[in-house]
Amino acid sequence: MKLANKVAVITGGNSGIGLAIAKEFVRQGAKVAIQGRNADTLAAAEKELGEGTLAMQGDVRNLSDLESLMATAAAQLGPIDIVVANAGGATVQPFLEVDEASFDAQVGSNYKGTFFTVQKAVPRMNDGGAVILLSSIAADRGLSGMSAYAGTKGAVNSLARVLTAELAPRGIRVNVLSPGPIDTPIMGRLGLPDEHIPAAKEGFASLVPMGKRFGEAAEMATIAAFLASDDASYVHGAYLTADGGASQVMGA
Repeated sequence: MKLANKVAVITGGNSGIGLAIAKEFVRQGAKVAIQGRNADTLAAAEKELGEGTLAMQGDVRNLSDLESLMATAAAQLGPIDIVVANAGGATVQPFLEVDEASFDAQVGSNYKGTFFTVQKAVPRMNDGGAVILLSSIAADRGLSGMSAYAGTKGAVNSLARVLTAELAPRGIRVNVLSPGPIDTPIMGRLGLPDEHIPAAKEGFASLVPMGKRFGEAAEMATIAAFLASDDASYVHGAYLTADGGASQVMGA
């Protein structure tokens, strides 16, 4: 119960890594608020997380939705201790085929959403809190078809460095969790034809020297719980990669 009575807000908490983090935080004693765009998966997540969970439908690209999320969480659950900026998305496209709509959607979800999630949360946070930004090893490797997505995650990494400096006077720790290939529903939302998804999954898994396998969302959740807890009291400005070694081994 290392997060007992802590208040945590998680964007994209209705599925995948976000939901796994929310489940782990609840298991560790936290009071949790989640946000997601899909009403059906949000309702299912709220039921799974149990009584006391605050679930709000919204889009991180919409600043009024973020303002409402943080204000409601603070009012109903108490001042915020932990913020996990997890919501995002990717579209796999060759560089020359990326159109403005796809570019704007990825920048909006992955960078704008992360930026303003933290900005709207910080005034409602307790001193000594924790901010966790979700990045990706796509920002570290030149993966074909991920030019827009990788750029947004590189921006998240840079934002984390600045926030490390700016939020330090309040004792708010800022850290980045950078997953490798993780087995979540996002694989079905990459913009690939259905018949290409198995080959894409096999290709991503082949990058991982640790067992040539996808990671599990629950494996990311335990790392996030560590970063959110007092066990990580001297971990500030860290970039923690959890990818089975994929970003470190050439030709893995």
